[in-house]
Amino acid sequence: MTQDFSLLFAPLSADNTTLQQQLYQRVKRAILDGRFAAGARLPATRQLAKELQVSRNTVINVWTQLQAEGYLISDRQGSRITPVALPRASTASTPAMLPLAQRLNNLHSGHRLSRDDLPLRAGVPALSHFPFAAWRRALNSVLSQTPQRLLGYGDPLGESDLREAIAQHLGMTRGVRCLADQIVITEGTQQALSLCVTLLTNPGDTGWVEDPGYRGAKAALHAGDLSVVPIAVDAQGLAPLDRHWQRSPPKVIYTSPTHQYPTGAVMSAARRLALIARAQQHQAWIIEDDYDGDYHHRGEPIAAMQGMTDNAPVIYLGSFSKTLFPALRIGFMVLPAHLTARLRPALHELLRGGNRLEQQALARFIRSGDFSRHLSKMRRLYRQRQATLRTELQRLLGEHVQLLGGDSGMHLVLQLSQSDEALAAALWRAGFAPAALSTFYLCEPKQQGLVLGYGNTSTTQIVAGVKQIQRLLDHTSGAGNAGE
Repeated sequence: MTQDFSLLFAPLSADNTTLQQQLYQRVKRAILDGRFAAGARLPATRQLAKELQVSRNTVINVWTQLQAEGYLISDRQGSRITPVALPRASTASTPAMLPLAQRLNNLHSGHRLSRDDLPLRAGVPALSHFPFAAWRRALNSVLSQTPQRLLGYGDPLGESDLREAIAQHLGMTRGVRCLADQIVITEGTQQALSLCVTLLTNPGDTGWVEDPGYRGAKAALHAGDLSVVPIAVDAQGLAPLDRHWQRSPPKVIYTSPTHQYPTGAVMSAARRLALIARAQQHQAWIIEDDYDGDYHHRGEPIAAMQGMTDNAPVIYLGSFSKTLFPALRIGFMVLPAHLTARLRPALHELLRGGNRLEQQALARFIRSGDFSRHLSKMRRLYRQRQATLRTELQRLLGEHVQLLGGDSGMHLVLQLSQSDEALAAALWRAGFAPAALSTFYLCEPKQQGLVLGYGNTSTTQIVAGVKQIQRLLDHTSGAGNAGE
């Protein structure tokens, strides 16, 4: 078969790519583009090497690689092109036109992505105050004692040392009743939510979420093809009505009772017990997200719902993203004792047991007392920053400015009577990253406001941020709109 191979003899360039790699890509691309026909015999390696002024071994290595990948067939007569079924050019079959999952329609969010270091972003801890020296000691301790053992796969449910340390910490500080074997280590709360949906529900089941509420919970339920029902939040947190239980009985209920996100509401003991009782009656699971539960600014942290009654159908979720740093990607879920054995086979299939070095280091960090000391330091810091934020808002926007939250966490909500998305976008352009409260809602009416994070925002940045909010409010409709 006659074939024009002039392309092969074009000089190779002297760039950062090796001559061998250039020749390999040239031949492979010509085959895939259809410029070299199937069955055509390639020039001899000696001839091509001479024309390209490269060693013959370079050409032989390229031919060998292409043969291994199925592009060439070599015999005593030389090498020829293998028949390759090339895709037909068609706009209907391009990746951009291929159908996607219908659930993507429910996973769209208007949330503006921003960097962790932008002031006033909610959910980011004070990263500059992280105790690097203590964390380094924990890592070095692990590396000096058992480095090789930690290189293989671990227990899919997590390192036993970490699970024991977490169980002890939760029992002492959060009122959680559990043993180490009830704990499953996850890559943060989001993976724990996805596991709950996978293990506890079927497509088409009903899942309740708080409204306004955490976007990640809604995303996890939508990804599991659940029918998501938003339940309004009041001053005591999730507030389901009798009609919700009658018309849309849930299979799972997501709630953050200790510190509702984003409103900061704390669910009362009476409502917690009522929710547990109704969930038991309807055979529903409660997913308790202990969001910012370690950061209570008035008295001791509020105990978790999980430990209030025996045999409560509660899966307790937590993570170290807010208490340490987000990139650690270590969270956990606490399963009811009777559920652990039933789910363990499935969990062994779904999880692989990674991050062993970090898990062991975290276990040492907790047991050494460094974790508790860090939490105490951060509580004091966040109380101070919240006081500064509250004072500046009242000073610049008026004493009667309406704020939500305050007893816990790392953010406050400034209520507004104008478009919060436009204001949040303007603040983002000015170098600040508060979230628009309305974007956390699924149902109308959507309350307007700004979710103002102070965890990773210094006093100087807080003052500058509030001044910018005042300027923008004055520019649009006046500072008096805030909290009217």
